[in-house]
Amino acid sequence: MRATVCLPTYDERENLPRMIEALSGVLRDGDRVLVIDDASPDGTGEIADALAAEHPFLDVLHRKGKEGLGRAYIAGFHRALADGAELVLEMDCDFSHDPADVPRLIAAAERGADLVLGSRYVPGGKTRNWGLIRKLISRGGSVYTAIFLQMGVKDPTGGFKCFRRDVLEELDLDGITPRGYAFQIETTYRVKQAGWRVIEIPITFADREVGRSKMSRAVVLEAIWRVPLLRLRG
Repeated sequence: MRATVCLPTYDERENLPRMIEALSGVLRDGDRVLVIDDASPDGTGEIADALAAEHPFLDVLHRKGKEGLGRAYIAGFHRALADGAELVLEMDCDFSHDPADVPRLIAAAERGADLVLGSRYVPGGKTRNWGLIRKLISRGGSVYTAIFLQMGVKDPTGGFKCFRRDVLEELDLDGITPRGYAFQIETTYRVKQAGWRVIEIPITFADREVGRSKMSRAVVLEAIWRVPLLRLRG
């Protein structure tokens, strides 16, 4: 099953070349990487174009401006599906997700899972280089989501995922509107509500070493009010 890794970028010029090099070592023949750049002012988009000229497996989708993680992924999903991807992956460009884990997510989907989640909170999963506040926010978000949505998912806010094509085709992608990390919660919730098989596999999540985190107060607040709204809408 041909896989496309969707890699949203905003000011990731220091991480992108290393990430593409790392992915080139783990992807199979026919797999692709799609960089979705939101007009990064640091020149990430231009770097992506130069890398695409060197690596035949790499495509670049340029967007007009920064609209948030969710909108970037939706645009990437549409492009990947149009290009014939059978598996579509999400991952961060800052090495918080280990490229070496990509084959594990793909293998789990090929064994029959409809959505594979790289999870920090199942046995064997862990975080690295996190401060106490970050740990409390992440754990608190998982507990808060579990109380309202009762999905049976240990790591609902995680963003390392592999979808089968059929799943994304059934979802109303353009109806998923969160801009920040609430996007991760809503996509998993909608997949579960539709009756697809979701599994979690353990990963180690490491805090970024280069560049600035995109986490903000607005991102956290969006997740807080959107989670109960999802429950109300069913």
